Amino acid sequence: MRRAVSSSIVGGGIGSISWVVNMTVDAAYGRLDPADHLLEIARRLGLTERGVGLMTAVDVRTCNSASQDGASAWATVGVRRPVWAAGFARGAPGSVRPGPGTINLVAGVPVRLSDAALVNAVATITEAKVQALLDGGVHGTGTATDAVCVVCREDGLEEQFAGPRSIWGARLAQVAYDAVSAGVARQRG
Repeated sequence: MRRAVSSSIVGGGIGSISWVVNMTVDAAYGRLDPADHLLEIARRLGLTERGVGLMTAVDVRTCNSASQDGASAWATVGVRRPVWAAGFARGAPGSVRPGPGTINLVAGVPVRLSDAALVNAVATITEAKVQALLDGGVHGTGTATDAVCVVCREDGLEEQFAGPRSIWGARLAQVAYDAVSAGVARQRG
């Protein structure tokens, strides 16, 4: 078992998990019960305890990974329909674009993070994702369906910080940046 924080529709929040699944769905996915669908797939895979389930129209076989000094990140990157986080309310031009797109980002560290550090880790890797998008020429802060998951140990001394200037936050930021940058480059050809 591991501790995790996630924004996913299955296993979202903070808690113990035993698995993470990132599932490819068709770009025209139309089921109205995605959480039930993910749980059906998990059961078919023999995954019975609590876990995290994510969906993407990106082929998960093109997952990009990066690691540095114990921190790791895996990203499936679809940026064909980027949005600006604050653009919808303002009606910003280009705030919705046609075509599939999701960035699912899973990151892990080999230490225990406090609840506050887990939340801080989400902010840190999200900031790194946005930096990678902007550096890659993507005009947006992500997509409307992005999800994130950070996994850590359940035991051991608790790390209290995961911001970009902490040891583990800096490592998470770098691996998230590297994985998303590789995904943007792959998608852009």
